[in-house]
Amino acid sequence: MRVLTREEILGRLRERILAFATSRGLRDGAEDLVQDVLMVLHEKYPHVTELIELVPLSFQILRYKMLDRHRKTLRHGEYNQESVDDQPLVDPGDDPAIQAEQKERVTQLIAAIQQLGERCQNLFRLKLEGNTFPEIQKILGERSINTIYTWDSRCRKQLLALMGGEWETLHLKAKGSASNKETVG
Repeated sequence: MRVLTREEILGRLRERILAFATSRGLRDGAEDLVQDVLMVLHEKYPHVTELIELVPLSFQILRYKMLDRHRKTLRHGEYNQESVDDQPLVDPGDDPAIQAEQKERVTQLIAAIQQLGERCQNLFRLKLEGNTFPEIQKILGERSINTIYTWDSRCRKQLLALMGGEWETLHLKAKGSASNKETVG
């Protein structure tokens, strides 16, 4: 029977250590742990040459290395972190063309509202502040809520005409939906 050299023994031992570390759920760091164990064996235990002594020694070193890694990841809070590879590479925000179109649309809306009369501007301001029609009725001091509804309808028609006849938003248009005319008017 042929006697194995220390390098051959360490080669076979490396495979066993790697299999053990991988079986313990250390897929990403198994290779690093094996390298650490072999470095410790090479630097601190060059006098140990027998397979009977090397196997338990290497597995004891591996266990210590695994515990050390476990403590380190716990201390650094790495257990609950997501992998960088799982994160999206691009900013999920709108592309610059859509942002420019929306900014232009807002500018157009502001210019159109400024062309409206004072009553319509007040009505839109109150609606944008989140007031309901009954609340607007009380704020404006009107006796009938139907008057507020009529003013709202007329103001929206005027604004629609000043905006070019469409309420269509870019976001809905981009998704292939129909115009927003029905929901607004």
